[in-house]
Amino acid sequence: MRQGMDCIARRAVALIGVAGVLLTGTAAHAESRVSAGLIEQVEQVVQQDAAHLDAVFKDIHQNPELGFMEVRTAGIIAAELEALGFQVTTGIGGTGVVGVLRNGEGPTVMYRADMDANAVEEATGLPYASKVRVRLDSGAETAVAHMCGHDAHVTWMLGMARAMAKLKDQWSGTMLLVGQPAEEPITGAQAMLDDGLWTEYDLPEPDYFIGMHTAPGPVGTVISAGGPKMAGTDQIDILFKGVGGHGSMPQLTKDPVLMAAMAVVQYQAIVSRTIEPQQTAVLTVGSIQAGVDNNVIPATALVKANLRWYDPAVRERLIAGIKSVSEGIARTYGMPEDQMPVITMKGGSTPLVNDDALAARMAEPLKMLLGDKNVLESFPPATGSEDVHLLKGPHEDVPFNFLIVGVADPEVFAASVKAGKGMPYSAHNPNFIVDLAAIPVGVEVATVSMLELLGNSSN
Repeated sequence: MRQGMDCIARRAVALIGVAGVLLTGTAAHAESRVSAGLIEQVEQVVQQDAAHLDAVFKDIHQNPELGFMEVRTAGIIAAELEALGFQVTTGIGGTGVVGVLRNGEGPTVMYRADMDANAVEEATGLPYASKVRVRLDSGAETAVAHMCGHDAHVTWMLGMARAMAKLKDQWSGTMLLVGQPAEEPITGAQAMLDDGLWTEYDLPEPDYFIGMHTAPGPVGTVISAGGPKMAGTDQIDILFKGVGGHGSMPQLTKDPVLMAAMAVVQYQAIVSRTIEPQQTAVLTVGSIQAGVDNNVIPATALVKANLRWYDPAVRERLIAGIKSVSEGIARTYGMPEDQMPVITMKGGSTPLVNDDALAARMAEPLKMLLGDKNVLESFPPATGSEDVHLLKGPHEDVPFNFLIVGVADPEVFAASVKAGKGMPYSAHNPNFIVDLAAIPVGVEVATVSMLELLGNSSN
């Protein structure tokens, strides 16, 4: 349907293959519940709403909030959904929002958008760039910006809700929309579950569960691929204890900064020397926090690490390795057994696995929307992680599919690949940009996906 974008987007898709990623699609169309005529209606409705969607996206982008601080963003979601007739519940898991819209008999389709931003200073130079800074509980100040596209996720969900409300005569069933907090620390989904998402709020059990995430591929491309797609992850803090003192007399101290520095280097040997090369395993240290003054050796040093894995046995080896390395270093530098490093597991998620049949089904109407070559049905697993699928809670058997949606300007993407850079930017990078053309396209993708899974109003 989107003839104007196909040429550039398809060239960009071909270039992804040149960059070394295997992408395949199928030209044969299975039967879809969504007709070409209904897709045209979706495009018309979304186009009519384009100015509003643009304003919502820019507003959220300029006012980012970190995990569990998303009060303003949650308020926007609640107000928009209430105005559309949704039954809205707020404050689930802190700042989580759920909206339910019933429209006769039919399936219940659950859809999630995460709301939180990153502790990253934006460097895009956009006229609506974030200038927000916040003070953390630790007392430290940090810049905040949407450098992972969650501002687009929220806008897509709200735009889809508006489109579905205008197209109520075209579908039947129940929409269950979730605004989730704190995806970045991988704690928000579990917080909503712990707050009784499925036990305290009388929500309908979903028949399908879907979501969408931005990626720096070209606008107009979507991945709907079954199987394992995102790695399991754990957030781990390692607190090294020492004996503080004057920087001029290190012999009178037991320096936890040195312990932490040695540990960061030795952790890498856990992956390279204890994990089979064929396995996926990533161990990244994102922060070392210790001391304040130049001439004071502090009493403690905190190392913040992150793991990525697919095989639970690999996870156990990584965690055991961190413990062994950390304690070995502490003993080497003279710490007694009752002062070993304290390891804290802060949150995590299992690998994200898409349902094969649901992914294939959702691909069909998206091919009509975007063109066959722009819907990718095969894509290798990534080392990025998500907690969206944890929201299923007790409903483990509910079919789930997570779409990956391109948000980069196709010409910028193509130029980047031609220059040998692969993607033009990555998530969490200060230069991450959601091209404004991706906003209506994402809304169309979300709307067509919902229409495919909900019932036909004539049934």
